[in-house]
Amino acid sequence: MSVFAKLTLTEIRLTLREPVYAFFTLLFPVLLVTILGNVPDMKEAPPELGGLRVIDLYAGLALGLAIGIVGLQGLPSVLATYRERGILRRLATTPAPPAALLAAQLVMNLLTMLLSMVLVYTVAIVAFDVPFPANPALFLLAVLLNCAGAFSLGLLLSALAPTGKTANAIGTFLFFPMMFFAGLWVPRELMPEILARIGDFTPLAAGQDLMTDALMGQSPGVLSITVLVGYLVVCGAAAVKLFRWE
Repeated sequence: MSVFAKLTLTEIRLTLREPVYAFFTLLFPVLLVTILGNVPDMKEAPPELGGLRVIDLYAGLALGLAIGIVGLQGLPSVLATYRERGILRRLATTPAPPAALLAAQLVMNLLTMLLSMVLVYTVAIVAFDVPFPANPALFLLAVLLNCAGAFSLGLLLSALAPTGKTANAIGTFLFFPMMFFAGLWVPRELMPEILARIGDFTPLAAGQDLMTDALMGQSPGVLSITVLVGYLVVCGAAAVKLFRWE
């Protein structure tokens, strides 16, 4: 087994031992869909949603919530803590380079999000008749791009934050407004125009728009893809440039 594969398996075991991580990435999104799915108002279909019910959108939002938690809070906090405790510095003296640990963290979090996607939509489709995405390939692409945008921003936070607590604090500060613009409190389709336009340029809202397009079988929004790829390129490049291993 390669060094990278061993590191990835180790990161998976270590992370899933953390009950808080497992709860907020795997269990909480399912609980959120279950609770909201039993609220009568969530089963209504406002004209602005183009035939979709509110719960149909909130299944994607529950997944986006987990992506935001990992990308803006979990990932930067863990990597900044690794640096703070000298773990990355010690890795530099072994056959396992620090970059391999960073890549293992990304893969582990991505696999967790894909598992969360399966759990959320299995419950949503079976229990609440949420429609299966009309364009499954676009939906998977939307989830991957959503992760790419959030994770690249998380990597930039981990590059700039001096400690794990600082990284978590900054990530939390960004998390709530980004989830607001993604539609967690009010669906984006029901937002005032100016708020919706601001949200267009945030990664979680752009990812939510792509998932909605896939759900409805519409063509993917060029702006949403551009925004997410832009976050990946700009934040990813800045993180590589600024990231300190010790």
